[in-house]
Amino acid sequence: MKILNFLKCFSALILLCMAAHGNDLEAVDGANVRVLHQKDGSKSIFTRSPDNLVLTKKTYTPAGNLSMRTIYKMDRSGNPISCNIFDGQDQRLFKVSYGYHKTTGQLLKERMYDARVRRTDPNTGEEMPIQVLVYLYDAEGNRSAPIVYNLLPGRTFEETFGVKSSSLESNPFQDSPSP
Repeated sequence: MKILNFLKCFSALILLCMAAHGNDLEAVDGANVRVLHQKDGSKSIFTRSPDNLVLTKKTYTPAGNLSMRTIYKMDRSGNPISCNIFDGQDQRLFKVSYGYHKTTGQLLKERMYDARVRRTDPNTGEEMPIQVLVYLYDAEGNRSAPIVYNLLPGRTFEETFGVKSSSLESNPFQDSPSP
């Protein structure tokens, strides 16, 4: 039994070391892994924890290099409540919080903060986001495109960050086959 536990720990350590050095194994879709291939040849690998409370998204360039890693903390309903965004060199760039309507559970706001430079409101001393996304819903409950308040002067969000939003457009594990 001790040898079996040792082998499991050793295997996990090897996988962690490989991931730390950018040598991810080719992921295969399964109960806790989804691979999405984009038209430009890049891919995203989503991995969720067995308890569904952590979702990790790794984005790779068409050449196979890790370009971004996002770690989402999820609520029991599968909605992201926060995330941390790292570049391909594992430097933490941004942190994001998500706000939901108390009754409907619909996503209302997404607040993105610069993880490298703390920006504070001079009047309150509270940390200020660098961007806020606000979502509206129609009578049928369909979410609008985000209303974006970019608090960094001179550039759009997409120009600054290379993507339109850090929110999950859909849950990659929704309607997944049972293990």
